[in-house]
Amino acid sequence: MTKCGYVSVVGRPNAGKSSLLNWLVGEKIAMVSHKANATRKRANIIVMHNDDQIVFVDTPGLHETEKLLNQFMLDEALKAIGDCDLILFLAPVTDKLTHYENFLEKNKKNTKHILLLTKIDNVTNSEVLEKMREYRKYSDKFEEIIPVSIKKQTTPSDILKEVVKYLPEHPYLFDPEILTTEHLRDIFKEFIRESIFENISDEIPYETDVLINKVEEKKDIDVVKATIIVQKGSQKGMIIGKGATAIKRIGKDARIKIEKLTGRKCFLELFVSVKKGWTKNKQGLKDLGYDVTF
Repeated sequence: MTKCGYVSVVGRPNAGKSSLLNWLVGEKIAMVSHKANATRKRANIIVMHNDDQIVFVDTPGLHETEKLLNQFMLDEALKAIGDCDLILFLAPVTDKLTHYENFLEKNKKNTKHILLLTKIDNVTNSEVLEKMREYRKYSDKFEEIIPVSIKKQTTPSDILKEVVKYLPEHPYLFDPEILTTEHLRDIFKEFIRESIFENISDEIPYETDVLINKVEEKKDIDVVKATIIVQKGSQKGMIIGKGATAIKRIGKDARIKIEKLTGRKCFLELFVSVKKGWTKNKQGLKDLGYDVTF
């Protein structure tokens, strides 16, 4: 019998969850940004390890806030914690233990978890060992603690073989040929959002979202039309930029990401629309796919 199950990948904002998942699957699927709180919704990423199937769940970062959109993001992460077979908790090696202690409080079902000590490239081996000693007082809480370097020292198999140990025997949940249950249009949306985060500074990216208006597969090219949503008229001007330089830069970056994933040429056309205060009311959030239930 094969093993198969859901594994939620959680941690504070900017802990490296999406980067880890892209590395494990060997493709760029999850949105990555050096800015915190870029991931907004759960997404399934499917990885095969030998004959076993792991359904990783990418999640927004664990954090506390009063903003409606951020409350939705926290709720997404908490649902992922409660609905999985195993949790990977990412703990950057330079973090204090408070983030992990906060996670333990939120893990109401005491779901089994593996602690991944990430970003160890930035410190010495002795500092890694010292941090592992600090976590030892919680050794009855986690199954294993694994230092991780996705840049050089660790291989995906090092993590996958440990994950599989804790999954139930179960037939595959998804076709082993697919990498994600996300629709292409949702991945394209995240690529455009990522390009906004990379090219527009300060708080503006957090007050933007993207609607995919059309995806058309033609014989030799994919045609994608999308609208970038902003909260204020002044933000629209900044997204477009002087002489449309900013939106051209965003479009070029997103198009390259799309073409790399699909292996096909892409014509990407971007528009910008103002939806006043969309992040601050439930209807505005629901209109953009964030089903706020609290």
